[in-house]
Amino acid sequence: MIMPICAYYGGWQSVVICRVLQGLSQGVTFPSVHNLLGKWVPVEEKSRLGQFVYAGSQLGTALQLITAGYIADRWGWPMIFYSVGILGGIWTVIYIKLGAASPNTSKSIRSDERAYIQNSLETVEEYKKLPTPWKRILTSKPFLALILVHCGENWGFWTLLTEIPSYMEVVLGVDIKSNGVLSALPYLLMFILSFVFAIILDYCLKKQWISLSASRKISNSIGFYGTAAALTGIAWSSADNKVLPVVLLILAVGLNAGHITGFVLVHIDMAPNFAGTLMGITNFAANVVSIIAPLVAGIILKDETDPKYWQAVFFLAAGVFAVTNTIFLIYGTSDKQTWDRPIDEYCPLIDGVLEKHSM
Repeated sequence: MIMPICAYYGGWQSVVICRVLQGLSQGVTFPSVHNLLGKWVPVEEKSRLGQFVYAGSQLGTALQLITAGYIADRWGWPMIFYSVGILGGIWTVIYIKLGAASPNTSKSIRSDERAYIQNSLETVEEYKKLPTPWKRILTSKPFLALILVHCGENWGFWTLLTEIPSYMEVVLGVDIKSNGVLSALPYLLMFILSFVFAIILDYCLKKQWISLSASRKISNSIGFYGTAAALTGIAWSSADNKVLPVVLLILAVGLNAGHITGFVLVHIDMAPNFAGTLMGITNFAANVVSIIAPLVAGIILKDETDPKYWQAVFFLAAGVFAVTNTIFLIYGTSDKQTWDRPIDEYCPLIDGVLEKHSM
């Protein structure tokens, strides 16, 4: 909300400081959400509810792209920042009033709801702060694969976000940045497809047609391999055909919805007790990659008007999507890890073997 004031009185330097503060404060969001999902969402509803939560960011992006132009035209561009800030403040008040860290600490949940969640998650006591098994986390092959696939997602997504608009404008002569509805279409499709994926996957899991790990990998493969194929199609599209690249762009972002019911929920599957910690680690690495990807694209694009340089950018992003997803298919898993459970004095879990401990 102070962004317009900083821009007016402090120039671009103050705006940069605001953006840095925004990034630092928003860094806790995904780990916190993951922590809450791990404690609140029953196993049977994880795909649907997890998708419902994270799809909100895509819907918010689409709505903002559509409405921002109208808001600026009617009340001036500062109102875009004020309106978003006011909405965030309203949400915060509601969450402080209604939110709770776990079902056990909630004052508004019914007893049968609490029992249902506890039985599903096999938690009947109050959550305790557990010592983080850092060594076992950082030496876990499934978790290392999770880091790589998250980095691959950010590389490809930020290539789409930062480079595609310039490609459309410079090479194809289509300025999608000035068209809020056209800019919002990819995110609207992503929002809709995320529901489709979640419903289908939960149905397949309910019928026991596939395992939880298989459902995550299938969804993620649609998101990664599908987006890689669309990026390849954009790279080979002729500059004379403006419709096909725009359609492929919408598909590239839309199909990427598969990652929401894919690797994003694997943190919770693997270790619900440390889901926030795992997301914090992978999200940190992935955001470093999101800084690097546009810089690499800038190095490759020696001449933005030459399609061959753009081909290299798109092929690179497609390759990153394909390679990181393949690694995830080989090493990733949704099986709950032994290091997620606290070692009690009666039945410690040591390297996956349940051993009786004689006192």
